[in-house]
Amino acid sequence: MSSSRSDAYTSAGVNINAGNELVSRIKAMVASTQTHGVMSDIGGFGGLFRPDISGMQSPVLVSGTDGVGTKLKMASMFNKHDTVGIDLVAMSVNDCLVLGAKPLFFLDYFGCGELDVSLAADGVSGVGEGCRQSGCALLGGETAEMPGMYENGDYDLAGFCVGLVDSPDIVDGSSISVGDVIIGIGSSGVHSNGYSLVRKIYEASGAKADDIVPGTDRTFADVLLAPTIIYADQVKAVMRDHKIKGMVHVTGGGFYDNIPRVLPSSVCASIKFGSWDRPAIFEWLKDKGDLSWPEMLQIFNCGIGYIMVVDRRTADEILPILNSMDSTSAWEIGSIVRRKDDQEQVEISFE
Repeated sequence: MSSSRSDAYTSAGVNINAGNELVSRIKAMVASTQTHGVMSDIGGFGGLFRPDISGMQSPVLVSGTDGVGTKLKMASMFNKHDTVGIDLVAMSVNDCLVLGAKPLFFLDYFGCGELDVSLAADGVSGVGEGCRQSGCALLGGETAEMPGMYENGDYDLAGFCVGLVDSPDIVDGSSISVGDVIIGIGSSGVHSNGYSLVRKIYEASGAKADDIVPGTDRTFADVLLAPTIIYADQVKAVMRDHKIKGMVHVTGGGFYDNIPRVLPSSVCASIKFGSWDRPAIFEWLKDKGDLSWPEMLQIFNCGIGYIMVVDRRTADEILPILNSMDSTSAWEIGSIVRRKDDQEQVEISFE
């Protein structure tokens, strides 16, 4: 582009040439996420995708949207931006997975006050990695440079996923019944919720980025920026031969707010605290934040990032499948019981 034609916009704080450089730098990464069905290249007005619906009785599109939230502030504190894009994809993809959908494609949005091409490329490279882990295509996105909207160095990441499921295969929790088993799949740590409180506790503690988290051999920077696990492989492996009655992505609101979203009103989830391994960071947050475990379980995933509700007869077959996978562990953490009157739908035993 002729520099003279963009001078007026540059003087207002928007660098068109930087935006073009970013697109150029991420083209190869975007291409690496392409799957069968992608019909367009990055840079167009919209992305084209032809889904394969062969063999489906009644295909249904599923969508989910989210952002990374204030975990981005911590990425800026630690000057590490190459993993938050994975968080971005995970937050939307995991929400689609709970309905039994196969992720098809993802679109991202990067907003900032002044475009730092290297920082943006790191962020979007994480989005690409998240798409590869999900088995979906990064179909397109938007970069918005908005002087005055963001403080220097601040940026935002948001996006959405579209998936596909055959209507008879939708997992909506409606068949969950008394006696079913609750399987919890491990998280990588805090994932991408509760970071306003995490930052407050971290800053008050006096800890430094390179300090080792007690009970681990990893630094605070590594632990607190560990990306959210994408559970696409786990769901696919189980659904290949087994029926899942309900699934939960444990995000903001922790156990108490997320599990009821898939439960019929006649039942509640009885959870046995201590039946799974908790990453050490949660013990540290509880201690330094002077929090109780019920408070922690209302805010954080506390070591369980994803939940499956399955029939008792198949639980013993499903657990070995999940525990044979490299990235996660799984435990039987509770069961479905009959609900009494207006009983809360999540009961956690701390005995």
